[in-house]
Amino acid sequence: MQEFLSSAMPFLAVALAIVAGLAASWLVRRIVLRLNRKQEALRETSRVARLPLRFALCLIGVRIALAATTNDADWRRTLDHGLVIALVASVAWLAIAVLLIIETLVTTRYRVDVADNRRARRLRTQVILARRIGAALIAIVALGIILLTFPAVQALGAGLLASAGLISIVAGLAAQTSLVNVFAGIQLAFTDAIRVDDVVVVQKEWGRIEEITLTYIVVHIWDDRRLILPSTYFTTTPFENWTRRQSEVMGTVEFDLDWRAPVSAMRAELKRVLAGTELWDQRVGILQITDATAGYVRVRILVSAADSAALFDLRCLIREELVLFLQEKHPTALPHFRVESLPAGIVAPDHRTPTDPHDSQLFTGSLEAVERSKAFSGPGEDVFEDRDKSAASQN
Repeated sequence: MQEFLSSAMPFLAVALAIVAGLAASWLVRRIVLRLNRKQEALRETSRVARLPLRFALCLIGVRIALAATTNDADWRRTLDHGLVIALVASVAWLAIAVLLIIETLVTTRYRVDVADNRRARRLRTQVILARRIGAALIAIVALGIILLTFPAVQALGAGLLASAGLISIVAGLAAQTSLVNVFAGIQLAFTDAIRVDDVVVVQKEWGRIEEITLTYIVVHIWDDRRLILPSTYFTTTPFENWTRRQSEVMGTVEFDLDWRAPVSAMRAELKRVLAGTELWDQRVGILQITDATAGYVRVRILVSAADSAALFDLRCLIREELVLFLQEKHPTALPHFRVESLPAGIVAPDHRTPTDPHDSQLFTGSLEAVERSKAFSGPGEDVFEDRDKSAASQN
């Protein structure tokens, strides 16, 4: 009976250790949720850490139970080696899950669905990229620790260290492009050049920064396409960032109209349209004539909006309302082509008049103008000939 109890003792200890590990993991999760009960997103995100926490606590308990109930036997050393490998993997898994939980806590605290979200977008970009870098480092360290638990790998350590210089050079040359993209991604995230949800124009495409990774950046185009660019593109190629400092932007609406365009009436109609829409942020709203050539008058409207999406809709609204306004109330302001026709047998009079010596051009048309042109034409050939003759006589 005593032998049976001594042989069954390790199994009972392992069972108790597993139960204690599960109870401890449940208690830890409940405490974390209670401390952050106002964070609704944490409840969903904390589920990713539930399994690795259970595995880690149970493995720690099993190792302690086996060490207390068994002797230093070969089978125990083999089992303990497997438990160490599983424990390292579980702790690494748990650390990555904790990074994800921290990212969720930070991103939910700083909202990006508000008007002034520049700081929140910058922090969100940096936290996401830091979490990915941390996860990669944790995985590499965990793999290295697991390999070092094997005696054969430990024996090769000296040789690996001796050849580390050559290996690093070869690896650097082989992964040059990838490393450049990685450093470019880190530079973009922590120098605040672009952030997640920034409005950019790249390769003549308008969209928002949807995702920033270590090697590439995803731009969500306005028509729901995704433009995937390497990180080095944004560090070596100029691009437009419409929300670099603030989300407010300005845009123009232009009309080519007839010279009879009612500018005052159009300005009043613009004020009416802006006053009746929430797309306008009440900063800028003006109408000006910027050109009057080639038989047309160019009317330019400059307006502002809270963001680029609202600006696009506002420009479309103004263009539509003013076109309808001109069609219904001022059709004469629409562009016209004028053709002048003369009755048969009548020749168009020549309105040209003889040149008036007092009405000269800048460099032609009068003696004064011709003299003026000489001051801008430089010395003539006779000046050079006289200079050559005087130089020859001196010699």
